[in-house]
Amino acid sequence: MTSQTKYDVHYQGLDERSLAELCSENDRCAQEDLYSRYAVRLFTLCLRYSDNREEARDLVHDAILRALDKISTFTYKGDGSLYAWMSRIAVNMALGQIRRKNRFHFVHLDDSGSAELPEPTDEELAGISNEKLLEIISGLPGTQRAVFNLYCMDGYSHKEIARKLGISERGSTSILAKARYSLRKRINEYISEAEQ
Repeated sequence: MTSQTKYDVHYQGLDERSLAELCSENDRCAQEDLYSRYAVRLFTLCLRYSDNREEARDLVHDAILRALDKISTFTYKGDGSLYAWMSRIAVNMALGQIRRKNRFHFVHLDDSGSAELPEPTDEELAGISNEKLLEIISGLPGTQRAVFNLYCMDGYSHKEIARKLGISERGSTSILAKARYSLRKRINEYISEAEQ
């Protein structure tokens, strides 16, 4: 048996609690396994908040380093809790980067045109791939994208979003409405182009 095979068997079969414990003991192989297990998922998560792939890669790298630095504070709460803990670190880092770029500002919602813009039907939405929908979402401006992701995809309340982003709850609600309007407009444009 090669050393690579021994590595695969020993570390890849570890549960999250054991992996976290070994990482907290600075076990290099466990840390590499943690990276291998979660980097792709964290990249997908960071890409939802980032302007580009390179920035998302940097966020993943920084989030994993921070997680490894703070791994002794991790509390195992069941299967999936290590990834959940790491994803909170990554989201907080992504939001911090957005705040540093001063991309958060209050967005006034001009809802006057929303009645004129029809909702896409379930059938129309079913014809759009998940990848394309994520691409459309990633095209939202930073503030709208962050609030939409936090509320619709990550399940945060407007109160939690307001606290995380340093805005009012009403501001979070308005930004979400603007994001939904923008998405509806972009999806309708995509559907129209696809029909031509």
